[in-house]
Amino acid sequence: MKRTLCTDKMLGEYTYAVTDNGLKVYVMEKAGFSSAYAIFGTRYGSIDTKFSKNGGKTVEVPAGIAHFLEHKLFESEEGDTFQRFAKTGAYCNAYTSFDRTCYLFSCSSNFEENFAILLDFVQSPYFTAETVEKEQGIIAQEIKMYEDSPGWRVLFNMLCAMYENHPVKIDIAGTVDSIAKIDHNLLYECYNTFYNPNNMYICVAGNIDTDKVLCQIEKNLKPTPPVEIDRFSFPESREVLSGYTEQSLEVAKPLFCFGYKEVFDGRDPTIKEKTVAGLLLEILCGDCSELYRKLLDDGLIGDEFSAEYFQGHGYSSFIIEGESDDPVKVSEEIKAEVARLIKEGIDPRLLNAVKRSAYGDAVKNFDSTEGIVRDMVECAISGGDLFDTVEILREITDEDIIERLKALDEKASVLSVISPKKKG
Repeated sequence: MKRTLCTDKMLGEYTYAVTDNGLKVYVMEKAGFSSAYAIFGTRYGSIDTKFSKNGGKTVEVPAGIAHFLEHKLFESEEGDTFQRFAKTGAYCNAYTSFDRTCYLFSCSSNFEENFAILLDFVQSPYFTAETVEKEQGIIAQEIKMYEDSPGWRVLFNMLCAMYENHPVKIDIAGTVDSIAKIDHNLLYECYNTFYNPNNMYICVAGNIDTDKVLCQIEKNLKPTPPVEIDRFSFPESREVLSGYTEQSLEVAKPLFCFGYKEVFDGRDPTIKEKTVAGLLLEILCGDCSELYRKLLDDGLIGDEFSAEYFQGHGYSSFIIEGESDDPVKVSEEIKAEVARLIKEGIDPRLLNAVKRSAYGDAVKNFDSTEGIVRDMVECAISGGDLFDTVEILREITDEDIIERLKALDEKASVLSVISPKKKG
């Protein structure tokens, strides 16, 4: 196992290691902390529906299989994994997103015992025709629940209007029809492809000993030959399919999701580009922005107003969402503010305030084991160093923000609205 010690005078140090079969490991000791947090994850999410392994034939699988596999991995011949963690007093969970699946636990004691459970069950798939059929019914109910969730539908309706080819527009859990096509053989094929150490990572932070963590990994990591995965690309133009989409559901007030589509011509955004995007959204519509105050004063938005830079492999967009009696007016105000900032420039005081706030948040994040580990996961997915964001924040200029603002093309925007159902 090759080790590298990464240091920062202010933030401390962590160890980055790579095993002989390609597993990435990030470990940060936090002396004095009362707990530890660990993730064992894979670069495998809902968008990985078409791929090939080791230069072989192209495989296409049903939507939702990554999420389905996550559910099934908690079952084993030894019983339910949640019960194993419960006996040690640890909290455990898992999640699947568009580009990753992560299995995690946090504990204040018995770290080595809990870590052993994590290493064991993630490397021990157990799928049968009977258990898969049972799970199909459970996940079908989950999918139907999300079909009626206004907050979920407003996002995916926007993505469906924004993307023509990319599977990011498909629900992470898939559809009732797609999961009906999943069987135990497909699960094993996807597991053996994406749950290979060469495609995985382990991230740990807290009251742990780095040498012991690395030793435990070396002793418990199964000797699996590296797999090379070719991920299918889904080319997208800058154009959107529709600039407006609306659906009626049981809501008291209209919900909206307004987004600008972004295309990077075959590459994904860099760490600096992601950091600039976050600052841009704060300057455009954060709590200290002119737009936010105007929308609030005019009664166009309420407390449920937020923005995020939404990106992953092959997709990227700026998203602003909330509640409003007039979502169209909100979207028009956003477009007008983008044009104003490009024309007039950014108030240096606002930029400095936003940068200081972001810098403070980035530094404060190192006081949280969960925050550290989640940043480690980002490093494992996208590359880069755990300390990169803090360093980049020191260097960003208003020109960087303006150049990114110019990419917010009105023709590449989508407004998604969930409106109240009409009575009667």
